[in-house]
Amino acid sequence: MTPGFWRDKSVLITGHTGFKGGWLSLWLQHLGAQVHGYALAPGTQPSLFMEARVGEGMSHVEADIRDLSHFKASMDAARPEIVFHLAAQALVRESYTDPVGTMTSNVIGTMNLLEAVRSTPSVKAVVVITSDKCYENREWFWPYRENEALGGRDPYSASKACAEIVTASWRASFLDGQKVAVATARAGNVIGGGDWAADRLLPDALRAWQGGKVLQVRFPQAVRPWQHVLEPLAAYLLLAENLHHGKNAEAWNFGPSDADMRPVGGLLECMASLWGDGASWQSDALQHPHEAGLLRLDSSKARALLGWRPNFNIDQALEQVIFWHRAWMAGEDMRAFTLSQIDHYMALSQ
Repeated sequence: MTPGFWRDKSVLITGHTGFKGGWLSLWLQHLGAQVHGYALAPGTQPSLFMEARVGEGMSHVEADIRDLSHFKASMDAARPEIVFHLAAQALVRESYTDPVGTMTSNVIGTMNLLEAVRSTPSVKAVVVITSDKCYENREWFWPYRENEALGGRDPYSASKACAEIVTASWRASFLDGQKVAVATARAGNVIGGGDWAADRLLPDALRAWQGGKVLQVRFPQAVRPWQHVLEPLAAYLLLAENLHHGKNAEAWNFGPSDADMRPVGGLLECMASLWGDGASWQSDALQHPHEAGLLRLDSSKARALLGWRPNFNIDQALEQVIFWHRAWMAGEDMRAFTLSQIDHYMALSQ
């Protein structure tokens, strides 16, 4: 990533009130970009958006990505050169509760984003963030490459596979001809400070341990591609620069190294040790909807062609999460603290 590239660039982020969107918004503000956001109100209380005062350094429209006319008007007003699409229903278990809402948010929302881009001449580059769960997961040992089959057993995964297909169709049918470079980005299970979502492992753990409770765990043997939130965000920024130069408009994986592929139970042992205060967990005996037991990403293309690679190993990533949460509990200025973690990450990249 070239920090100077972003100064005074007009950038629009959908989903900026969410966990990843909030971190990305702060990073781009820090780089001197003119940041515009379009999203629903924060989905949790508390939220990174409010605790780190993300909205202070950007314009902010609170609306639904499924409202195409409203979104087009916001795009017209912002006149962005670069667009990051993160607005989505982002939870697997929620997709079982609200499958129609998940599909309309993640599929129709993506189509609306691409339609608005078609009618906004200022746009040169678009990064559509989907998920590692867009692949047809066969629970095999080998990591998935970008040319593997798309699919999804649960509604969330299926919606992300559909978003990939919609993006590829609009790119080939319309946006290539308009010289707009569009790519999709598939990251692993992100962790970081400021995530209070329900039914996510680390937020659930922090809530339980902060309250002196034993964490109940659904699938302790499940293996996931864990990574700190700044890792994929750095990849999105790097990819957007390439797209702005007319390169690499295709699908990309951004996952951790194989050494950081750990089962849920192993991750929690490390995290409990870092937290201290007698933190513990146990496997519950309840029946739960299906979730994949094994998922690995092959990011060799991104390493070879973009020069991207992770800066944190999983232990360092967990430390950053604990540091952030402890600082929040102590009443520190979380905008300043979050920016300091971004500065630390950028220093490691030099």
